Amino acid sequence: MIKLIVNADDFGYTRGINHAIIDCHQNGIVNSATMMMNMPGVPHAVVLAKENPKLMVGIHLVLTCGKPLLDDVPSLVDQEGKFKKLSYLREHVSDVSLEELEREWSAQIEAFLATGLTPSHFDSHHHTHTIPEFLTVVQRLSRKYGLSCRLASDQAVDGVPAFSDVFLHDFYGSTATEDYFDDIASKAPDNSTVEVMCHPGYVDQALLTGSSYAIERVKETEILTTVKLPASVQLVKEGIAVE
Repeated sequence: MIKLIVNADDFGYTRGINHAIIDCHQNGIVNSATMMMNMPGVPHAVVLAKENPKLMVGIHLVLTCGKPLLDDVPSLVDQEGKFKKLSYLREHVSDVSLEELEREWSAQIEAFLATGLTPSHFDSHHHTHTIPEFLTVVQRLSRKYGLSCRLASDQAVDGVPAFSDVFLHDFYGSTATEDYFDDIASKAPDNSTVEVMCHPGYVDQALLTGSSYAIERVKETEILTTVKLPASVQLVKEGIAVE
């Protein structure tokens, strides 16, 4: 039996994304979501999370979208005060101050805790927590807040408790298909806990102007609210596999 966590990234990005995540939770198979604490849809997401306590909610650490919560992290931002793009970050990762990164990511975690929600774990937008140069920061944050985190592709982040045994990140774009979940058992050992990353969303103006992955989120939402899981797969509820 596979124990399945279907985690919706980008909770808090826009109201359209928030509504789709909750739709996929109430009427589909999404049982976990991670929240971007620096985005304008966060207050709305917090209200929805509190109205849906069975949804596991964690923190989606941000370094490549929007603006930081802190205003004194110059190595993390461009001339407009926005986070640098992922492509630039990867080419200039040595320019990032780890002290500034740790303060900013700590501020994002603290902002989540201030909502009164209990975090299930953390991951990151564009998987920036898996950048090798940031490992010590991720390790310290995990220890400080007692949080597990998403795997780095097919293995745990060194020295950090893993949120799942297997992480699948290929439910995306053209590979987000109606029969995707039929093959889960072939991608993971029996009795393992598997996280599938997803990005449901309803298109609103904020999404259209802010993300290149927009219309595709509607397709994901349709699949995630209509799919029937095979008998060999159980959704996880608060850490426990349930029928």
